[in-house]
Amino acid sequence: MPANKKYLTPSISQRFAKITAAILGGLIVTVLFHMALASWFNHVAVIITSTFSAFVLWAVLMVVAFLGKNGWKVWGIYLLASSVLFVIFYFGNQTNPLV
Repeated sequence: MPANKKYLTPSISQRFAKITAAILGGLIVTVLFHMALASWFNHVAVIITSTFSAFVLWAVLMVVAFLGKNGWKVWGIYLLASSVLFVIFYFGNQTNPLV
């Protein structure tokens, strides 16, 4: 049974945006989330926990990227989340250096 045409993305740029947001954007948000956690909490425990939680978070973010109607908006949300997480990581690293 073929897919219903109204549910398929007709634009190649939208398809490209969704695929790259799912793979790259989800990975960037996942890594920055765990880096931000490690800069404020016990970094050894966060790294050990991230071996499982990073995969789960990345998979969830991949699904979310395909649920959106506009792939470029998903990229914008992922870049905004990455920026916020980077700021949290930066200030956490300045406050709690790992030296």
